[in-house]
Amino acid sequence: MTTNFPSTSTTASRWAQGAAYGGLGLPLAFVALPLYVVLPNHYASEFGIPLAVLGAVLLAARLLDAVADPWIGRWADHLFARSARSAWMVMAAAAVVLAIGFRALFFPAVQGSTALLWWCAGGLAVTYLSFSVMTVIHQSWGARLGGNDAQRARIVAWREGLALVGVMVASVLPSVYGLGVTTVVFAILLVLGWAVLRGAPQPFAQSSTQPNAQPSTHPSAGMHLPLSLPFRNPAFRTLLAVYLVNGIASAVPATLVLFFIRDRLQAPTYEPLFLASYFAAGALSIPLWVRAVKRFGLSPVWLVSMLLAIAVFTSAAWLGAGDVAAFTAVCVLSGVALGADLTLPSALLAGVIQRAGHSGQAEGAYFGWWNFATKLNLALAAGVALPLLQVFAYAPGRQTEQALAALTIAYCVLPCVLKLMAAALLYFTWIKRFRSTE
Repeated sequence: MTTNFPSTSTTASRWAQGAAYGGLGLPLAFVALPLYVVLPNHYASEFGIPLAVLGAVLLAARLLDAVADPWIGRWADHLFARSARSAWMVMAAAAVVLAIGFRALFFPAVQGSTALLWWCAGGLAVTYLSFSVMTVIHQSWGARLGGNDAQRARIVAWREGLALVGVMVASVLPSVYGLGVTTVVFAILLVLGWAVLRGAPQPFAQSSTQPNAQPSTHPSAGMHLPLSLPFRNPAFRTLLAVYLVNGIASAVPATLVLFFIRDRLQAPTYEPLFLASYFAAGALSIPLWVRAVKRFGLSPVWLVSMLLAIAVFTSAAWLGAGDVAAFTAVCVLSGVALGADLTLPSALLAGVIQRAGHSGQAEGAYFGWWNFATKLNLALAAGVALPLLQVFAYAPGRQTEQALAALTIAYCVLPCVLKLMAAALLYFTWIKRFRSTE
């Protein structure tokens, strides 16, 4: 397995290779958090779709997509077993479908609540499935480049750092230029990201010897590995459990942030400021987290970021109408925690794959299940939080005391409880058991 990416001698070459690999993360980020932030509000505000029904559609679409991810992962392993070029060419077809599906979601060609819901469900299925193909292949590509803790973190940092830039662009574009321009920009960036990936370091199908790893077999043997292979690895099961709980904690406020800004803070004109400061802080914090990993290791640094997020969201529960400056500070500090969430878990997973001796064989299988967990997090956040808010008398624009209390609990308190659970899991089940093998 090539390690040219992390070990290139010149800074200019490292930056060029990092941008070539990570560049695709920028447009793919449009389909991650921004879609989950913008789409529910768009359908509720523009078309009057009830939150409970919309939450059910989002949950169903995400679950369908999540179930497909492990199979997409095994397919990615088959593609890489042939060549990186085979995987790259498949991504071209997926990019075309993704661009069309993304556009259709925001500009439905039907009217009426029932037709709109069916259109939304179909659009989500097409968009998410094509997004999954590109994402799993992209993540597997990076994991196959190998390296130690710091090198793996650096590889993931390029992908997730540029993804955060994409999130920031996708969050601000709709407010400033509208959804029409947003979908066009997305299509252009998607083509560019796919094109430059061809110039990134090429992973080999067969891995070379890695520290703490068992020898891997010929790549053709990996094609016959079972889909359930990752779950036979105790380290993967443990890491996935932490990732699931932590992911739900992050997905809930991401789904509800626009409602909180508009109804609790009553500051809709500051949406671009809040979102931009959050994602910019996340992107700018990634190099700091990577540097901390070199000194303290991946899991201790991730634990610190969780505790930071808990402290920040606890303070957000006390905010009210007009607290623009205070909430901007909340966005910046929670964005710093986000930088760790997006970078460190995937680097930990790449290490799990190496130590299991599955490098060059089963990255797709591992990342397929990993993406299953990611989408399950988002599905549960939308499918549970939105209907619960409606049960407790909250609806967009409603600013009664009871409605705002329910919104505050869902946006601030619930994520803190879940983050605390994730931090406890990380410390007692991972750091205590697997820390010495990182």
